[in-house]
Amino acid sequence: MDTGQIGELVFKLYRIRFTEPGVGKYLKRWGPTFQRPDKRAVEQDVEAVRVWHEETWPAIRAEAKAENAEVLFGDRVGVRSDQVTGRTWGAKGATPVVLRTGNRFSVNAMSAISTRGRMHFMVFTETFDAKVMCRFLARIVGHFDRKVHLRKVHLVVDRHPAHRSKTVRAWLDGHKNEIELHFLPSYSPELNPDELVNADLKRSLPHTHRARNQTELAAETRRFFHRRQRQPHIVRGYFAGPHVRYALGENPLGF
Repeated sequence: MDTGQIGELVFKLYRIRFTEPGVGKYLKRWGPTFQRPDKRAVEQDVEAVRVWHEETWPAIRAEAKAENAEVLFGDRVGVRSDQVTGRTWGAKGATPVVLRTGNRFSVNAMSAISTRGRMHFMVFTETFDAKVMCRFLARIVGHFDRKVHLRKVHLVVDRHPAHRSKTVRAWLDGHKNEIELHFLPSYSPELNPDELVNADLKRSLPHTHRARNQTELAAETRRFFHRRQRQPHIVRGYFAGPHVRYALGENPLGF
């Protein structure tokens, strides 16, 4: 809502007319700032979000603490060869041009980040489905079996059909002592800090993106994830956003 719309609302409610500059002066005096609004799906269940914030997440965190377990947030992202994101410097009035192939191809990635600053990922070229999800789960479990002395993993994901499929449920039944899946409320990507990994990936690739085929694009995507794995302070930073702090509490990194 801009100052003109706010002025019309004031006139409608109180029959007092303000100019747009006048509305702006009052707003500055009262504290609001002019910002780009965040987006929320109209389908989102507000009550489900409240339950997640006040009941579900505290229960997951308490269970993980009791089990000496690791909590991960996971998500899938797709990267296209014709995707143009980010900005760069250029002369005023002259739009910069980035040279890249005219061929169209894409790769997918599944990633999961830890409240302790760890990152796990898998880059693949096939369509994301239940079999791919099971492969990713097996990779996470294998990593913890070999390298991390933790008893269990709690993985938080959205409600993608592949995550809730019979195939995945059957796989999880055979690994109950190793990994457990938890689901975010529907239409609530702002509650998942791993969404910021996806945004980071898409911002980072344009600066070096010169892939001419799917293999090169997959290699570039892997390089991004390998780089972030060596930067746990950045991974922990994904949990520092205001929406994530609301969803996970003021101290999401600590149990």
